[in-house]
Amino acid sequence: MSDRINKLANWLKDQEIDFAFVHAVPNVYYLSGFACNPMERLLGLLVFPNDDPIMVCPQLEAEQVTRTGWEHEIIGVADDQNPWELISASIAAKGIDSIKKFAVEEEEISYARVNQLKNLYPEAPVISMGERLSAMRLIKDEAEIEKMREAARLADYAIEVGVKALKAGVTEVEVAAHITYQLRKEGIRGISNFPLVLFGEKSSLPHGSAGDVSLKDGDFVLFDLGVEVDGYYSDITRTFVFGSVDEKQKEVYHTVLDSNEAAINATTVGTRLGDIDEASRNVIAGKGYGEYYIHRVGHGLGLEVHEYPSMHGKNNELAQAGMTFTIEPGIYIPGFGGVRIEDDVLVTKSGPEVLTKYPKHLQVING
Repeated sequence: MSDRINKLANWLKDQEIDFAFVHAVPNVYYLSGFACNPMERLLGLLVFPNDDPIMVCPQLEAEQVTRTGWEHEIIGVADDQNPWELISASIAAKGIDSIKKFAVEEEEISYARVNQLKNLYPEAPVISMGERLSAMRLIKDEAEIEKMREAARLADYAIEVGVKALKAGVTEVEVAAHITYQLRKEGIRGISNFPLVLFGEKSSLPHGSAGDVSLKDGDFVLFDLGVEVDGYYSDITRTFVFGSVDEKQKEVYHTVLDSNEAAINATTVGTRLGDIDEASRNVIAGKGYGEYYIHRVGHGLGLEVHEYPSMHGKNNELAQAGMTFTIEPGIYIPGFGGVRIEDDVLVTKSGPEVLTKYPKHLQVING
């Protein structure tokens, strides 16, 4: 078994839990090295305190599981089979006569699927293990970090591609499509979602989407995108001005940049995560824009674009070496536009390592 599965198995043993059903695709991948999109079909990993694990997957994915190097039992579920009956039979075949407790990721598995497990073991209480798996994934090892460095490098390149596509009259969706096309043309397959490209007043929408707005002189241009490398993600935001820039745009931009740098400088081992948010927030509030900073400073990053921890001001957890998260302050003024500057940051014993390298000084683009 992998060290990660062993670590979870030891936790099950300590908690006197008979098995864990790991359901979320990122967690299955983290433990086993296998991932797929199961659609409506069932994917899961059964982990036991004192026995080998079992992979549960659609039958059409079973060969893929084997190709990843999985050496344990595979339950390949055909479309006309009941997966829960197969799971029950495999557990019984291990000689496990009585299930007193089992664990699931409470935020990742549907109520219906928990009920299916409860129907198999009606007397067994369901234990939450979401926090345990998040804690296991929190500290990245060197192999994970190298993948994230490469993902960040490719995200930097994607921003460069987007900037080169800017010209008067081009639409947001045209630029977003160009980024996707160019990266795929060069063999970069793991683009996380459709790149967010926003022009002008739309840049005040933190989670807007690329549309038919055309680029004109004086517009903010906001890019937010990421790239995936072997399951690990980057997440970068950069904001530019097209053509001519006014004094308010300069002030807003430099306020966000100062906020970004203050938060990064606060990222040291032992710092309360909430204090990183506050370091960022204090800069923006001090310039009179506090009401326009409408989200936390960042979020965890790794096998998911958004994962634990949440970098909000009330988070009392302390930064540890090996944590990776985003630092992404923003100011969003309706009718004017918005600026966000997002970096991916690794906590190290010697201070923060910023994985995203694309320049952050105010750039005025002349198309």
